[in-house]
Amino acid sequence: MDVQGTVAAGFEPVRDAFVRNFERLGERGAAVAVFRDGRKVVDLWAGTRDVDGAGAGAGVGSGPGGPGFSGAAAEWVPGVAPWAVDTAQIVRSATKGVTAAVPLLLHQRGQIDLDAPVGTYWPEFKAAGKERVLVRHLLSHRAGVPVLDRPLTPAEALDGESGPRAMAAQRPVWEPGTAHGYHAHTYSWLIAELVRRVTGRGVGRWIAEEIARPLGLDFWVGLPAEEAHRVGRIGRLDEPTAVGGELRLRPKRSVSEAYRDSGSLTRRAFGVIDPRPDENDPAYRAAVLPGSGGISTARALARCYAAMIGPVDGYRLFAPATLTLARTEESAGPDRVLVVSTRFGLGFMLHGPAAPLLGPGSFGHPGRGGSLGFADPESGIAFGYVTNGMRKGVTADPRAQALVRAVRSVPSVASAL
Repeated sequence: MDVQGTVAAGFEPVRDAFVRNFERLGERGAAVAVFRDGRKVVDLWAGTRDVDGAGAGAGVGSGPGGPGFSGAAAEWVPGVAPWAVDTAQIVRSATKGVTAAVPLLLHQRGQIDLDAPVGTYWPEFKAAGKERVLVRHLLSHRAGVPVLDRPLTPAEALDGESGPRAMAAQRPVWEPGTAHGYHAHTYSWLIAELVRRVTGRGVGRWIAEEIARPLGLDFWVGLPAEEAHRVGRIGRLDEPTAVGGELRLRPKRSVSEAYRDSGSLTRRAFGVIDPRPDENDPAYRAAVLPGSGGISTARALARCYAAMIGPVDGYRLFAPATLTLARTEESAGPDRVLVVSTRFGLGFMLHGPAAPLLGPGSFGHPGRGGSLGFADPESGIAFGYVTNGMRKGVTADPRAQALVRAVRSVPSVASAL
């Protein structure tokens, strides 16, 4: 395996684990980055840009006989493009962690009261029994609206208006604030509309102007057309057989049954867009879906989390009080959607059996199928992993977990946990 990039002294176990992911766990193309105390210590990538090795994309490797697009008509020429230093991928729900920073930063600036009813900022949301839903309930998955009585079509899901309108009309499926359940897709429209009502800006633009631009991040919620050539195709990977006990992919019977039951909250929450959208469609990538549609490099995810816990090149996102809010437990115990015990702070998943991170104080967010971003203030570690090969798991992909274990094995990190 031709692994590109750099590893600081002492972090070689991360490179070894990254190679094993290709050799043993069927990785096709991926990248991992780690920052410590604001300094990059791991930055690795390998494999092909597209999960199917279908091509290089516009402007990449398009020489005579090579892969990419050719001619004025942009005819596709099959080939195999390697993962490059600037390759980005859709990171699904790992987007939620970066998105969660927006209302927290607005709170830090005095623009949002986390204990105010959502209807204070978005009056239409007060309908159908949601008068007492607080802003913190949206972030901690306690609002009771992870489903829609009528799923949206892909076109409606992407238009920026149908989603918020449907959320305003939706009746909660439990008393808001009394329980939690993962708002897999509805999180997008809830947070996007809240931010728009408070700031007058779309959340994708807010992230671009207030987070990505100051930090120099290759991260987008709403991919610009001029960056499309950098983004690989994702796809489902076959599940490999277990090697050395590294895979734990068999879910509990209750979880399997929930996914099979068309009337369960699990199926309904993950099925609020019907039919399932094509995540490789340019229209999907260009849409603003801050709960599932972010596109990022591993380096950008790690750098963003590094700036949440400390300065990165002189720029810091969270004040100490905001950092405390981000990782203070708001929800814990049985998750009505994921059917396992989960832990959430304000917008972030917290370390626990369902979503293992680095240590007890870690906070972040996985993306269904593989990707992961998080920070651990105690050790100063910030981590980002992106892949083009999607697996079945929602919160604890074996490839990401192998890399996390490798970071934890570094003696200077282990001693700080």
